Amino acid sequence: MDKIDHIRNFSIIAHIDHGKSTIADRIIHKCGGLSEREMKAQVLDSMDIERERGITIKAQTVKLNYKSKNGKDYILNIIDTPGHVDFSYEVSRSLYACEGSILIVDSTQGVEAQTLANVYQALDTNHEIVPVLNKIDLPASDKERTKKQIEDVIGIDTSNAVPCSGKTGEGIDEILEQIIEKLPPPKGLKDEILKCLLVDSWYDSYLGVVILVRVIDGKIKKNMKIKMMSNNQEHIIEKVGVFTPKAKDVEQLNSGEIGFIITGIKNLSDTKVGDTICDANKPLKEALPGFKPSKPVVFCGLFPVDSSEYQKLKDGLAKLQLNDASFSYEAESSSALGLGFRCGFLGLLHLEIVTERLEREFDINLLTTTPGVVYKVHLNKGNILELQNPSNLPDPTNIKFIEEPWIKATIITPDEYLGSIIKICQDKRGIQKNLSYSGNRAILNYEIPLNEVVFDFNDRLKSMTSGYASFDYEIIEHREGDLVKLGILVNSEPVDALSMMVHKNFAQSIGREVCEKLKDLIPRHNFMIPVQAAIGGKIIARETIKGFKKDVLTKIHGGGARDRKRKLLDKQKKGKSRAKQFGRVEIPQEAFIGVLKINKDK
Repeated sequence: MDKIDHIRNFSIIAHIDHGKSTIADRIIHKCGGLSEREMKAQVLDSMDIERERGITIKAQTVKLNYKSKNGKDYILNIIDTPGHVDFSYEVSRSLYACEGSILIVDSTQGVEAQTLANVYQALDTNHEIVPVLNKIDLPASDKERTKKQIEDVIGIDTSNAVPCSGKTGEGIDEILEQIIEKLPPPKGLKDEILKCLLVDSWYDSYLGVVILVRVIDGKIKKNMKIKMMSNNQEHIIEKVGVFTPKAKDVEQLNSGEIGFIITGIKNLSDTKVGDTICDANKPLKEALPGFKPSKPVVFCGLFPVDSSEYQKLKDGLAKLQLNDASFSYEAESSSALGLGFRCGFLGLLHLEIVTERLEREFDINLLTTTPGVVYKVHLNKGNILELQNPSNLPDPTNIKFIEEPWIKATIITPDEYLGSIIKICQDKRGIQKNLSYSGNRAILNYEIPLNEVVFDFNDRLKSMTSGYASFDYEIIEHREGDLVKLGILVNSEPVDALSMMVHKNFAQSIGREVCEKLKDLIPRHNFMIPVQAAIGGKIIARETIKGFKKDVLTKIHGGGARDRKRKLLDKQKKGKSRAKQFGRVEIPQEAFIGVLKINKDK
């Protein structure tokens, strides 16, 4: 039965919350992948955090057996993909391993920004697409409007779109039949020499590294000697298997199939996603094209609140990186916050997920510094420096110009919110590229600097449109910008953890805001403390925290009091200036957290 014509490999793509994982559950149940007792909602979302937030973070695969209405048996390999923009690299990998996609659109919401992004990725990979209208059991469902939107915005024929409900199970049979009819079987030759794509890999504490593979040509079996083409390392396969969704051992995987292999590799870094695996005895001349590697775009510092937890944080980061190669970290120290790590993420949700997992799985109290992006600093000597931490900016006299990353943003919104969205995009230095309509919804294309979006753009967009607008972006290029480093000084000492890169036009207002916030948050000392914001040597904003004043004159009365008072006040003044000179200002952690929230509250 392992005829290649009877295999269908497909991924499920959609915007966040349009019902991908629920429909995957229904399909698994229908094909008998799990018994009634083993079924639970979102079977494929294995992490607690995925289940709580109702989002998919890691793409998951399942092999199912399905008996079609025409009486033939088929093998279905599903890959359930994430919908969130931060995890789009997971989507691109999954699409490469398949020949077709099910596009799920919520019939109450219509086409949204992520729907577009994921469909374009699928079309770029030459996928056949089966459109599915989900949530038809809800009273707000409007199938005709949604079909028209899919045709207008994406340009896919929806005459055979399948109406269904992940909740009630209606329409699932129809989806399975459409998959058999519409999606092509994999192309591959069983008797050719082995050619295999490494789709994903993760670390299992019992088995070592588990490698998810898609066999293109040939077959892969137990005890076979294989070679990774990126690093020329050879390994012997100890175990071959598939997920049904439970892991199940098999003798071999044939061309067109998706499954996992275990070779006793202990380091995840030895398995590059997108690598080509071949037979060590019959090596291939050239590798498969693979995927674009995922590059971190947002950086921030992670510090333990209690410095004794530094080692715990280090171990936690090392363990998380075993299952998430897209996240990077390196040690850094700060005079204000002590020892910590500079970490790189694919976006803000990714940052939030990693910090939440650290706090939850390793029980560490964390402090994160302001997220920033990677700047390219062009120096006068002609070399280019990649700057992740603003406190490492070289002397401005050595800098020719600084480039910042720009993104192409797609925003889909009901038209009554259009004015306020255009205003926020312009406030963020955005350049409007296109505005089109589908029914009463506007589709906006903007080019915006990533630095402006990285902090609170998505939250503000959601709150000003009551959650109806959706937003997706991709990085396009680095462009020259009029950027400066805003430094914060407390008692004339620079606080490196609070330095940030800002656009020259916004420097003064942000500097003033940070100073005001710190004035409220730093406790008073026995001496006066100046809080200043500076660009280079130029102070652009200042606040003063008044010192405590001890009344040294209460005991004085009687003759010659005036001179004695003067003497005591002078003595007090000298003591204060000495205290100011040698006194240390302890900045409490609430002050750092308060400053980090400034941009969020704006």
